[in-house]
Parts: sequence; C-alpha cells; structure tokens
Amino acid sequence: MRSIQDTIKENNCRLEYINQVYNPETGEGSDTFPRVKLCIKDYPIPVQYIPEKMYQEEPICKEVHRAGSIKEYFKKKKIPYSKLHYQEFLICFFKLRIDYDFEYFAYTCLTIEDGRNGLGDIPFKLNRGQRRLLKKLEEQRLAGKPIRIILLKSRQWGGSTLIQLYMLWIQLVHKEKWHSIICAHLDQAAKHIRGMFQRALKMYPDLSNEKYELTPYQNTQNIKEVKARGCRITVGSAESPDSVRSQTAFMIHYSEVGLFPATEGKKPEDLIGATSSVVKRIPYSMIVYESTAKGIGNFFHTQWLNATDPDKKSAFEPVFVEWFLIDMYSEEIKIQYEDFINSMTDYEWMLFEKGATLEAINWYRGKSGESASESSMKEEFPSDDIEAFQNSGQPVFNVTHVERLRKDCISPIAIGEVYGRASAASAKLKPDLRKRVLQGVSFSENNKGCLKIWEMPDNSINISNRYVIFVDTGGRSSKADYSVATVFDRYWMMFGGKPSVVAQWRGHIDHDILVWKCAQLGVFYRNALLVFESNTHDTEKDNDTDGDHTEFIFDTISKYYTNLYSRTPADKIVEGLPPKWGFHMNKATKAMIIDTYISILREQGYKERDNDALNEARWYEKKANGTFGNIDGKHDDILITRMGGLHVCYDLPLPKEISDSKSIRSRGILGESTI
Repeated sequence: MRSIQDTIKENNCRLEYINQVYNPETGEGSDTFPRVKLCIKDYPIPVQYIPEKMYQEEPICKEVHRAGSIKEYFKKKKIPYSKLHYQEFLICFFKLRIDYDFEYFAYTCLTIEDGRNGLGDIPFKLNRGQRRLLKKLEEQRLAGKPIRIILLKSRQWGGSTLIQLYMLWIQLVHKEKWHSIICAHLDQAAKHIRGMFQRALKMYPDLSNEKYELTPYQNTQNIKEVKARGCRITVGSAESPDSVRSQTAFMIHYSEVGLFPATEGKKPEDLIGATSSVVKRIPYSMIVYESTAKGIGNFFHTQWLNATDPDKKSAFEPVFVEWFLIDMYSEEIKIQYEDFINSMTDYEWMLFEKGATLEAINWYRGKSGESASESSMKEEFPSDDIEAFQNSGQPVFNVTHVERLRKDCISPIAIGEVYGRASAASAKLKPDLRKRVLQGVSFSENNKGCLKIWEMPDNSINISNRYVIFVDTGGRSSKADYSVATVFDRYWMMFGGKPSVVAQWRGHIDHDILVWKCAQLGVFYRNALLVFESNTHDTEKDNDTDGDHTEFIFDTISKYYTNLYSRTPADKIVEGLPPKWGFHMNKATKAMIIDTYISILREQGYKERDNDALNEARWYEKKANGTFGNIDGKHDDILITRMGGLHVCYDLPLPKEISDSKSIRSRGILGESTI
C-alpha cells in the first residue's frame, strides 16, 4: 500500500493531467491522433494544432504555414488580397479542417443540451470518456475498416450522443446518401434522440448557402432526412421493431442493447440480425452496440464476451469507459487529505490503484450511500467490465486481493509446444512408441501453440519437489471447457518465499493425447509432480469434459511417467491395492481448495503471471443454490488449476537441493497420504 505522501503526490499528478488544457477549437490537448502545430498570424485562430494527416495531404496547409500569414500566402500565389478573398479562404480552410477533425467539427458546428449545469444549448465539447471512444472510432475509420464497436458504459456521460453525432458528421461531411438507423430500447428514448438531432443542427453554420436541416421523410414520424445531402436518419425502438425494420442503412447504432425486450417470438438478436444484415462491410459503414450492463446471459453480455475473447474473432472492438474517467463524477474533499486517506477501505484503495482520484473516490463514497445495493452501484458505475456484469451471484474472492496480483502479470517469454521423439497422439495406438514420446523432450516456439512460458526450466541445480503441474481436463469440442495444465515453481519456498506460475498449456484436445502431452511437459520441467484433477463423480463437470477417463488412461501412462499424484496411500500400493490417480474433485475438496486460495490471495501467497487467471477469479461466484462456479458465458478452467495446484504446492514437503540427479527420477509415488 502506498504511503500517504506518495498517494497525495500521485493524486496531484492525476488532477494536473485531468485539468490540463483541452481546446477543440485550437486542437490543443487532443490525443485522438497525431497533430501538427500550424501558425497563421492573420487567421482567427493564429495558432492551431491540426491533424497530421490533414497537414500531409493538403498542400495548402504547408504553403500557408511557410508563408506565415494569409496575406503572404496570397502574395506568393499572386492572388489579390481583398476582404472577399480573405473570407473565401476562411470558409475553404474551415471546410477542410472539419473534414479531418471531428472534435473541431463538433465544437464549431454542433450544439447539445447542457445536462450537467442546466445552461441550455452549448457547443459540443467532448469529455475524456467521449475522447476515448472517439479514438477507437477514428482508428477504424482511418484504417479504412468497417467501423464495428461494442461500448460498455457507465451512466450519463454522453456515449450515445457521441456515436449519433459522429454518424451525423459522416453524413454531413463525408458521405452523401449514407443512411443511418438509431434503435433505442424504448419509444420514449427514441423521441429524445430525435430531439437531440434537431438541437444539434440548430446552430450549424451557413457555409456558402449550405444550410442543413432535418425534415420529415415522406411524411413519416420516425424518419428524417437532410435533403442537401440525400441522407436519411431513422430513429426507432426495440419496443416498436417495425419502426426500424426494412430500412436501408450504412450505419446503425443500437442504444441500451442490454435493455432490449425479449419475449416469445421476439428476441433482441432477431431484430438486430435482420436490421444489421443490410449493412455492407465497407469503409465508413458502421454498427455500434452500446449499453450499460444489464445482467448476464442476454444478447449484449454475449456479444461483449465474444468481443473480449481473442479466440472468438469478433468483428466488434470492445470499448469500456470507467466511471472515474467521467469528470463530473468527482467531489471536493473538505477534510485533510491525510484523514481521508486513512479512512479508505480496501475497495477504495483498489479504485485508486486503477486510476481514480481521491476526489472521484469521495464522490463514489457519497453516491454509494444513495444506491439501493452494492451490486446495483457497481452495475451503474463499474470500474471494470467484470464488475459491470457481476451482479447475479456472490463473488467468492475479495476483489482487492485478486487485483493486487496483477502487478506480476506479464507477457510470456515464449509461446509454442513441447515435443518428444514420437508424438503424443501416437501413444495410444502404437505402444512401441510410448517410450519415445517422453524421450528427447524439447520446446519449439510457435505463436499458434497452446503453451505459454514465463520461465524456462532451471537445469543449473537439482532440487527435489520443485516443479508441480496441475491439470484440469476439459473437452474436445470448441464449446466445451478448455484443458489446462499449469506449471508451478516452488524454488523460493526453500527460503520462506512463495511459488510462482512459470508455464501454462491451454487448449482443446483428446484426453489420451492430453495426458501424454502433460507428461512431456513434466519431463521438460525436471520430472515435475504431475497432478490430474479427477472428477468421476462430478456429473455436471462431465457434461463439459466428455466424461472422465482418467483411470483407464493413467494406468497406461504410469508405466512410463512415475512421478504421478495418487489418492491411494503409498503403503497400500506396495501391498497391491490399485492406485487411484489424480486429485479427486468433489464438494468437500472443492470447498477446501477454495478456502486455501482465499488465504493465499489474502497473503499474496504466490506469483501470478496470467491476467486471464485473475479475470476468472473475479468471475467466480457462489450461486443461489450454494454451488460454486463461473458466471454464465465464462470458463473457470485456469482458476481450477491455480486453486488445486497451489493447494498441492503448500502441502508438499519443502523443496531441497540434492546432489544426485538420479534421485529425482527415482522418486516414488506422491499423493494425499505422502503429503
């Protein structure tokens, strides 16, 4: 935890950053894209920061910049200097800049209602949250890609307004006959949006008799058009789906998708699928899903999960704006900073570490006192996307304890696979090759591999009980749970330190191949103790993993890889009792490893490397029926290997340095009784 003085210093830096100059008219303070300083001493804005792309593509920018003034520019171009020519230059340059610079266009051409201070109509000046969203929109537009965004937002910061007025910019400045659809969740919301468009164009400048206004299209209530551009804007709702169906469009904004009604025969995905199908995948086409989080398992939640999962290859880029990025969610602290800091809870400290100012935390503290519940507060004002959706069950792990581990999460040093002299797939049908599967095991780098490595095996010193591999067996199909094998290094436990995650294999694979693949990984990591989760009696788990085949497969592999974890006491095995391989996962043992992990998180008892493991810990919850598991749409396979593996790590005898490497290879069976 930071010291009080360090906290105050960091808070002052954040406040300084928040309060730095942002002037959309001059371009100062904008970071949407690179800008170039342009000096024209007789221009109404003598110093402005224009988009670098504009400066590079439009010769007039460099020419007038070199001239230093409009008058000198005219002189070099041999254009007579007159008031008329001067005005024509201003209009020409204005049109040029609004073509490249949405922030400038928004501030000089559009008006919005001041919802914060009640000052009536004001120029549209983007706030910090809107600028983050704009940056993502512009990245896709400037790359010539179809614009596809899914926006998870907090309340009342203008995300919807930005999307709709950005679409209007494309229609008024870039594209003619470029129709748009805005579909809200309620008819009343649709009416509000129509009013917003009328207000936006209220003060639009008259540029050479180019006055733009919205008029009804063919006497319809919900379709407006800008006749000068041939563009139609259809505004409807999911409550009245016929208002947006059968419309031609190049751009669609679905507002508050999480609240779209779902009734028998009328699902949100049906309306969205039918409406979006008309949008072509071409530059300047646009589809945006936008909503606050409204529960899990609905269309918006599913689309968000797809967009944030690299394996899903969603066309939509996820954008999340934390509540503390919204400047109006801040409240002056009227006591000494020291007293306020001393009163902060663990959760408030987590907010500070995520980037919130003390003033923002003070606002959150006051607002929480007005909220109906903690879960509803986090749903309306989330600090991350996990928190936004986690409102159904009871989180198992303390979020602050989980987040502290992120400081050690880093990218792997290598990605690939381990291979032996024979492939793991050949072991089942070709018994004569089984020994070769575990011989000459080496690592081959491949960006498409399933094995992530943060630390290679240490071959410089021989240590007993050093490496542990815990395996959670998943299914073979792409929709089933993943199989995961996590490698732990216990070296520093010899000196009172903690274990660390050094490698992880995650993928979908046949069970027999998985077992041999994990044995290869065990050989690679100095004959590691190999612990397979056994879930024979967990019928719910079997549905996700195609059943449990451990006993049959392990009876085979135990003849070739002896450092396996067994539930059967070692002395009983000597007496002839058949070994039962793996860590048996049932209600009692699951509760046990959960309790262990809670303690380990609290004490920061291991070094995590993978952010996904911590995300799964954040998703993990206690259900209404008393069971534990991931929320709908998420996996817990990585987390299971962490909980099970760390339980074993802390129950094994401490690692010891040994002089004879053969003693590692000849070690007997380890299991519950040995531990």
